[in-house]
This record gives sequence, C-alpha cells and structure tokens, in this order.
Amino acid sequence: MKLAIVMDAVESINIKKDSTYAMMLEAHRRAWQIYYLGQGDLILHDGRALGHSRRIVPHHDRTPWYELDLEQTRPLDEFDAILMRKDPPFNLEYIYSTYLLELAESRGTLVVNKAQSLRDANEKIFTAWFPQCTPPSLVTRNAADLRAFLKEHDDIVLKPLDQMGGASVFRLRRGDPNISVAIETVTANGSRMTMAQRYIPEIRDGDKRILMIDGKPVPYALARIPAEGESRGNLAAGARPEGRLLSERDLWICEQVGPVLSKKGILFAGLDVIGDYLTEINVTSPTCIRELDAIYGLNIGALLLDAVASRARCS
Repeated sequence: MKLAIVMDAVESINIKKDSTYAMMLEAHRRAWQIYYLGQGDLILHDGRALGHSRRIVPHHDRTPWYELDLEQTRPLDEFDAILMRKDPPFNLEYIYSTYLLELAESRGTLVVNKAQSLRDANEKIFTAWFPQCTPPSLVTRNAADLRAFLKEHDDIVLKPLDQMGGASVFRLRRGDPNISVAIETVTANGSRMTMAQRYIPEIRDGDKRILMIDGKPVPYALARIPAEGESRGNLAAGARPEGRLLSERDLWICEQVGPVLSKKGILFAGLDVIGDYLTEINVTSPTCIRELDAIYGLNIGALLLDAVASRARCS
C-alpha cells in the first residue's frame, strides 16, 4: 500500500496524543509506504491533482519521531489511499483541498474521509440529520433568534461552525451581563452562522468521544471531564480524560448515525455525546486514538487501516 497523509506540519505534532501518529505507526508496522503532505503541497495542473510529497518513516515514542526523504512531485492518484487529516478551521482553503482530493478519487484513489462528505458533513450542522439524538438546537446568525432561544431554555451554549477544540465556545445563562458581547463575537456581528444548543448539565461527567470506524463504534469512549471552572469538555481546554464503556444509549446513537457515515464514505468519525445527547459529529480529523489505546490496550489504528485496506483498489 502507498498511503499519503495530508496533515498539519509534522514538527507541530504531539505524539503523546496525536491520532495521525498512531495511524502512521500502524501503517509502518504493516510495511506500507507512507508519504507526508501539507495542505500547501497540493497542486492542480492541467486537470490532474498533484502533490509535493515526502516519504516519512515514523519512530515509536522517540525524538525526533520521524525521518523524511527528499520531496518529489507526483500525481495524487498514484497513491492507493489518502488520509485527509488537516485540522480545522474548516475554511475556503480546506474546501479547495477537497476539490483536488476528489479528482484523485475520480482516478481510483481512496480518500478518507470522502472529499464530498468532508464538504457536506459540517461537524455541528450534520447532527441535524439525527434530531432524535440531539438536544434542542438552533443555527442562525440573527441575534434576536439567539436571544429568544436563550429565553426559552435559560442556559445555552454558543459555538462557531468551523472551529475545533472548544475555540470560541460560550456558555450563556439568562441575565448574564455578557450576552451581547458573546453573540457579537461568535456571529462576527451578525455576519457568521452560529450554533446554539441547550446546555446539558451532564457535561460535569464528561463529553464522551466515541470513535466510529466504517459505521461501527469502538466499544469504549473517552470522557473528557471539564477542568475546574470550565464548561468545555475539550482536551485542548484542559479537560481530564477518562475511559468509559459505551452505554445502551451510546450504542443506540451509534446505530442511528453509523449506517449514514458508512454510506457517505466517512470511514473515521468521532461522535461527541454529552449525557444522552449527540452534540457533534467530527469528520475532519477526529482524535483520542492514543488515549483510548493507552487506557484499554487497544490498537484502533489497526481497525481503521483494516477498513482502509478493504476499500482501497489494491485490496
């Protein structure tokens, strides 16, 4: 297998918690050829998608953790599979990248996740396709609508549609003196769509990340317990990780979402569940492989690469 990975700069990777690193280690164990590209390495020339790629060899828990060969420019469709692992923000540059990846798909390369689905399945709005699983929610850029939603539910969360790691997430309660500035900030003064969800008090028990591989859940979730004084269950915001066996409700949510993920070519996704509610469906660069592997002695990267190998053209 020739596997390409489009990702953030390798020198910025924290190997203790980076899921892409876990995937690389498993690919290397299988003697797959692994190639590294940044988003800026993608090219479209005369109707064919190319990339400035470098062969990368990962090392297990050592510094430096990688070796890179010299850069070569090659068609993206020469790879058997491409993992799109660039972190948000999900902006126009990200969308342009999916167009090039889609051209590689049209020539037989497997892209994980499918380029069109990366564009279609916004990580917040995609939950609306499963209203039976979600808390009361609103997407708007209208301040009056957001104020009315707050009045209805008393305690809500506001979050942008294109960020990750809890960035620019606000909790608002009725009578909060910061209501106006929070709405102005998240909506960019009414110019940017924003999601509001009813606050779920079970966040105190953690925001559970459930990893889905080709529509099937890993049987354990990583509950991210907010830090003292925080309402965000994000590791990037200081949350503490704990492993949890999936509950009956978790499994039911997975049954609702899983077949749609598989149909859309979303081989790897992360469901965020707080209490009984699905709050996000992460499809761009889901994380938590390293933490769950460490807690439970799993090899989630192997499960994912099995799915990749079964769908790639060389299988």
